[in-house]
Amino acid sequence: MQQIIPTSRVKKVIEVAFEEAKRMNNTYVGTEHLLLGLLIEGEGIAAHVLEDMGANLGKVRTELDSQLNNHGVDDEALPEQEKTTKTPLLDQFCRDLTELAQKNRLDPVIGREMEIERVVQILSRRTKNNPA
Repeated sequence: MQQIIPTSRVKKVIEVAFEEAKRMNNTYVGTEHLLLGLLIEGEGIAAHVLEDMGANLGKVRTELDSQLNNHGVDDEALPEQEKTTKTPLLDQFCRDLTELAQKNRLDPVIGREMEIERVVQILSRRTKNNPA
C-alpha cells in the first residue's frame, strides 16, 4: 500500500483548524474546524470552490458559532426552559422523541407499518443480539 504524504498546504490547513478548535474552546478538531482552516488558508482549489459557491470566512464563522451555541438544534426543538438532567451529553447530542411526540412535533409515519413492526420485534428480544 502506498503511503500518502500530506503537502505543506494540507499541514497548514490542519494547523489552522487546530488553532480554530482551541479558539472555539473545543477539545476536538472537527469538520467545522477544517472548513475554517480551508477558508483561512485560502490558497487551494477547495478554498476557491468554496468561495465560488458563496462561502466566506465571516459568514461561515458566524453560522458555526450560532450552530455550536445552539448545539445544532432548531429553536423549536429546544425545551421551553433549560433544565438540568443526569444526562447532559445525551441531551446535547440527541432528541427526546417521547417528548416531541407528546408535543405533536414529529412528522407522521405513513406506510411504514411493516418496518416499525420489525424494529419493535428486534428491539424487544431478550436473549438474542440485535442485528448489525
